[in-house]
Amino acid sequence: MDSSSRLWTRMVPIFLVYILFSSEFGFLQFGTSLGINYGQVANNLPTPTQALSLLTSLKVTKTRIYDTNPQVLTAFANSGIEITVTVPNDQIALMTNPSQALQWISTNVKTYFPATRITGITVGNEIDTTEDETLKENLVPAMASMHAALVQLGLDSYIYISTATSLGALETSFPPSMGSFKPELVPQMSQYLNFLAQTKAPFWINAYPYFAYKDDPTRVELNYVLLNPNNGMVDPYTHLHYDNMLYAQVDAVIFAMARLGYGGIPVHVSETGWPSKGDTNEIGATIDNARVYNRNLLVRQLRSEGTPLRPNLKLEVYLFALFNEDLKPGPTSERNYGLFRPDGTMAYNLGLTSLSSTSTASLSLTSSASSETKMGFGSLRNLVLVCALIFHALRR
Repeated sequence: MDSSSRLWTRMVPIFLVYILFSSEFGFLQFGTSLGINYGQVANNLPTPTQALSLLTSLKVTKTRIYDTNPQVLTAFANSGIEITVTVPNDQIALMTNPSQALQWISTNVKTYFPATRITGITVGNEIDTTEDETLKENLVPAMASMHAALVQLGLDSYIYISTATSLGALETSFPPSMGSFKPELVPQMSQYLNFLAQTKAPFWINAYPYFAYKDDPTRVELNYVLLNPNNGMVDPYTHLHYDNMLYAQVDAVIFAMARLGYGGIPVHVSETGWPSKGDTNEIGATIDNARVYNRNLLVRQLRSEGTPLRPNLKLEVYLFALFNEDLKPGPTSERNYGLFRPDGTMAYNLGLTSLSSTSTASLSLTSSASSETKMGFGSLRNLVLVCALIFHALRR
């Protein structure tokens, strides 16, 4: 570790102590850059009010849901948390009709706004991976109808419209400077990017380095995907150095957009995470790897890092997910991305041992490593403990 790295390691805990005591930001101060996806494909989750209590205790100020659940939108009123809602894939065709789009936004957005801080609408999720060509063709017209409805209701300056794209939309992602979209997606992608440019909305990408490692663990270095210290790679064309795959994936998307003439659109990570459990063939899906990936991501968010291509623009990231979701289909990993179990205990320890809360919603935030210490987040004693634990985690 060079001298500047050693200095940074020493200064981070001091900075955290300062913000915790001077402004009572709390725990990890996620809010300025990190969001958390709040999925609800489960039959055993805490109530929305309890989930809100958990997010508030963590000082998370951004979240994303995959529908427009009225209970969630009502519970989040006057909380100050920014929330992005979603038009499910099976409703996109309806949204191409301007009157249907207006009715949907009036019912599912305007009813709750501005008490509930709805700041974005995601039209579908990973439409690029579907084999339904009609659905792909309907995406941009649906987004245009919905934006027109926002304009009609006077909400367009507060709420943007985008969609979450899979990294699978890329034909080439390595090296990042060779990033390009699949040829068959280029016509639709050009329309979509033009819409984003016209409405000043971000491009959202679901990026999971975990999948790259799972599919080829002998060639993909684990430390590189976990954001651990490693030699990284240098793009032979730009000479930019990448020390982790997530940033390389994001920059590959930026290059792909630039190839279509839209290099100036901001790119946000709508989903990233690491499963804490998987099937026998899901190599790398372990508690230790999940803890390391998410902890390293949080530390980099605290540093307000940008990617090598856009180093001065902090990368906005939404972590997947708040809870493990027991009804999600697919392999075991799909049900084990949560930071928390449905009972409110941590699925694994991010280095913040013995942390708990006695919130009014009675939702425990107890670490799985220890459940003996009970104290409120607002107490001075708890702030001192959190600072010490963060310092310990960063030194490991």
